[in-house]
Amino acid sequence: MKTIRLFLTGMMMAITTWGFVSCSSSGAVAKSEQTQAIKKQIEDRHYTIDVIRATPMNESSRELTSTYSLTVNRDTIISHLPYFGQAYNIPYGGGQGLIFKAPITVYSESFDAKGTATISIRTRSEDDDYHYQIQISDNGSTSIHVTPNNRQAISFYGKVSNF
Repeated sequence: MKTIRLFLTGMMMAITTWGFVSCSSSGAVAKSEQTQAIKKQIEDRHYTIDVIRATPMNESSRELTSTYSLTVNRDTIISHLPYFGQAYNIPYGGGQGLIFKAPITVYSESFDAKGTATISIRTRSEDDDYHYQIQISDNGSTSIHVTPNNRQAISFYGKVSNF
């Protein structure tokens, strides 16, 4: 009886260990596929970032309760982001802020050894000139730092869509 119990215990441990190894290797494959898909989107200049948090300059971070995003579609940027902060020179009525669609004038990207992409975008809307500095990690989490000419800078955090 003791031998059977030891045998069954050993088998259960082997099955459990094998199951964890099996799951972790399939998880590694899924992460690798996700990383490659995100990298391809960045290289194709076709991605959307869903934003969930904003951090205005000199203020505390705010969770966003509405849907906001930043989309890069080859040579166009679609910025649908809120703005909180101080404006120095804006059009009458406040202007559009960070909600606009405009052509990208300068675009550069680079990847570090860990797979994190750093993207720099310059664009101009009717209201202002903007510099977007975006970092996208290999798991899709992002940070966006926006520096307008006529307003204080603001940062956003989110995730690449579909990941």
